[in-house]
Formats: sequence, structure tokens, C-alpha cells
Amino acid sequence: MERIELEGTGGLKLAADVAGDPAAPPAVLLHGGGQTRYAWGSTAKVLAERGWRAYRVDLRGHGESEWSPDGRYGIDRFAGDIVEVCAQVGAVALPVLVGASLGGISSLLAIGESETPIARGLVLVDVAPRTEPEGVQRIGDFMAANLESGFGSLEEVADAVAAYNPHRPRPSDLSGLKKNVRLREDGRWVWHWDPAFMRGIESTDDETRSNDVMNHERLEAATRHLTVPTLLVRGRMSDLLSEEGAREMLALAPHAEYADVAGAGHMVAGDRNDLFNDAIVGFLDRLPPV
Repeated sequence: MERIELEGTGGLKLAADVAGDPAAPPAVLLHGGGQTRYAWGSTAKVLAERGWRAYRVDLRGHGESEWSPDGRYGIDRFAGDIVEVCAQVGAVALPVLVGASLGGISSLLAIGESETPIARGLVLVDVAPRTEPEGVQRIGDFMAANLESGFGSLEEVADAVAAYNPHRPRPSDLSGLKKNVRLREDGRWVWHWDPAFMRGIESTDDETRSNDVMNHERLEAATRHLTVPTLLVRGRMSDLLSEEGAREMLALAPHAEYADVAGAGHMVAGDRNDLFNDAIVGFLDRLPPV
């Protein structure tokens, strides 16, 4: 894949990889909070082989993308970045957005609140307007643990990931973890995202609460406004998106399709990349031709 840079709001630089024919219709992969563009496994490569111009993008403050200069990470920032990205990659055709968790709700708001079309399809990965508080809390606890202290070794990183995802086999080769952590000057490994992200995703006063990452009323309104083809993919073992939450989302957007991936938790693409790829490739193949 070719390493490129895209621009978010305010000219903030977003790291990205791209593969596939430049004349092919674009598909943009947007990871979840605390992840990086490498979270998609083989998905970008598979899409490129299926005739798509596949982009995988590091969200602001994550991976190799720049951090918000003011340390703020409200949902408007992420949604605004996606609007900018769509304009930059949409020369051949409007892109399809594939967003997991934070990348998904940011894509949902970007599309559902835009006055003009910015995308021609949406894949939401294990996120919907209604999520389970226990699952949200567990993710938050995992991300907050070792936030400042970091880890003494990649073995410790692997132990933390295995404790959070006990159903996923612990890797024997730990070199892949270097895509999710960075080595601090003091020799400690820390997550590859801005620590301010954890402090900046929620507002502290009522006037700006609409900018919270999980503003359910705002997400429901955006879902009702969806007109583009939409696929909701849920990990069957997910503790963040329940079956009831998925059904509520489908009631808000009756035209949406639904895929339930067996053997996968919230990190659907990482847990069962093969089944996840099958689900989204089938959906993309059914889209009207450009």
C-alpha cells in the first residue's frame, strides 16, 4: 500500500494508506477510538483486489496522524475530518465509508448531518445510536489503564490486550503490536494515540454536550436522515452493541442491511477478518454501479 497524507479540518494532517486502481470508486476505512489504521487486517487489500480504491486512515490524534493542537476531540472534529476526507478522495465517485466504533459514529454524523451528499454508502461496524453502558465502560477502563505509566515491554502490552480480548488468541510474534504502541523517551511503551483523547471526547457543560462522542439523540436523528445504502455489522459476542441496540438502529433506518458475525466481539475486523470481509464485500458488490 502507498503511504499518503490527507487533510482534516483546519489543515490537520491525517496519515493514510491507499491501494487499488486510482480510477476505481473509493472506499474509506475508519478505525475505532484507541486503534490505528492497521486495525483492518486484510480488508483494504481485499477491497483493492475487488475493484475499489481502498483508503485506511488514522483518525486525528491516533497512529501517525497529527494531534489536535488544543487537545480537544469532540465528535464534531472527527465528523468534520471525514467530510474533508470525502472531498479529497471523491474525484471519481463519492466514497463508501466503512467505520468501526468511533469511526462509525463519526461517519454516521458526517453523512446524516450533511446538507449535500458526501458518500454513496455506509458500513457501521459494531456501533449504533444505542450502546450498552457496561461495554462502553469496559473499553474506557482498558484505554485509561496504563495511560500515563505505559508498559515496560511488549509482553506487558500483549498481556493487557489478551485480558481485554480473552477470546482472541495471544500472538506468538509480538512485533505487530508496534503498530499500536510507540516507544517513549523513557523506554516505556505507550498507546499510539494522544492521551488527551480520553479527556477530550466528552464535554463538561450543557452548552457543548451535543459534541460528546455518544450523544444518543444526535445519533438517532442522523440515522433517521440516512438515505444512502447502509450495512450494520455486529460482532455476535460484542458487549457494546447488543442485538436490541442493532434492531433499534434498523428500525430508525429500515433500508439498512444487517450482518451478525459469529465468533467476533467489538473488534469485529480483528476478531474474524475473513467473515467481516465477506460481509462487506457482498454489500459493496450490491451497490448501484458508479
